[in-house]
Amino acid sequence: MRFRPLRQSSPYRGEPIEMPDPPELMRAMVMDGPGDVDALREASVPVPSPVMSELLVRVVAAGINPIDAKTRAGKGVASAIASYPAVLGYDFSGVVVKSPYESHAFPPGTEVFGMLSFPRSPGSYGEYAVVPTLSVARKPASLSHVEAAGVPLAALTAWGLVVETAHAHEGQRMLIHAGSGGVGHFAVQLAAYFGAHVTATGSAANASWLRELGASTVIDHTSTRFEEVVPEVDVVIDLVGNVHANTGTRSLSVVRPGGLYVLVPTGSFPGYAEAAAAAHVRATSYKVTADGTALATVGRLLDSGAVQIYIDRVFDLAEAPAAHALLEEGHTRGKIVLRVSDD
Repeated sequence: MRFRPLRQSSPYRGEPIEMPDPPELMRAMVMDGPGDVDALREASVPVPSPVMSELLVRVVAAGINPIDAKTRAGKGVASAIASYPAVLGYDFSGVVVKSPYESHAFPPGTEVFGMLSFPRSPGSYGEYAVVPTLSVARKPASLSHVEAAGVPLAALTAWGLVVETAHAHEGQRMLIHAGSGGVGHFAVQLAAYFGAHVTATGSAANASWLRELGASTVIDHTSTRFEEVVPEVDVVIDLVGNVHANTGTRSLSVVRPGGLYVLVPTGSFPGYAEAAAAAHVRATSYKVTADGTALATVGRLLDSGAVQIYIDRVFDLAEAPAAHALLEEGHTRGKIVLRVSDD
């Protein structure tokens, strides 16, 4: 293997570093079109080439998110996939192989985590990926690559919901549905960190864990109708919508007049805006922003121990179909991660 000398210095060492040139082909899990979990297959595909300010990263681990499974099934962002075979995946943690220029903030050898621009570029279910500079941050030193890969999309979604949209603050009353999921477990922690009084819905098996994360009250959604026991709240973060037991419609009844209802799953509550207006409640949907600056802040919270990532299961890259099947069962605590290559 040829090595290309670089003039950059490692952010962790004083001497120059050398990085191997990437291969022409890489191992990846691809899909030839929408389908069930068996639509995912292992293949050898070209290593993507970075342009302008993009980084080339060797992916060590990739997080799996509900949007991945929805897209694989023909929903999600499937309509924006320009050609097949396609490589899914947004979340990654890995090592920079190529930087745009010599004095770049993320020189080769830097451990980073972040979000890719799928479907505008190949996703993270492969050994290499190109990623916009503004969508990455340095990997938290306290986390392994597997742990870090579970963070970006879920944590940035939670940050956008709780901090940027709901403006979590001391004394605020917030109800978070599906608090034990990928986004939910970050949302509970962030809301509590900023002083909100958090009520979370989840299963009885996750109740004590949700309290450890910062929820003051936990409601078992399988045995209790939350609207019968929850006092009026200022904000509802709805990670379910009306796809299950009309959670969205019922949520509007517990928001104070002028309070805020935030709907996350796309298409899960048609007509939510009109229903919220009739209930005299403000309402908005939300889409995650791949913001490296916000991710760096989350990284500092993770390193300090103020926020934690919980990894439910780790699968090897070739086991992506099984990972999708587990995700679609809907009982995941925290995140599922693919181990893509050696650390």
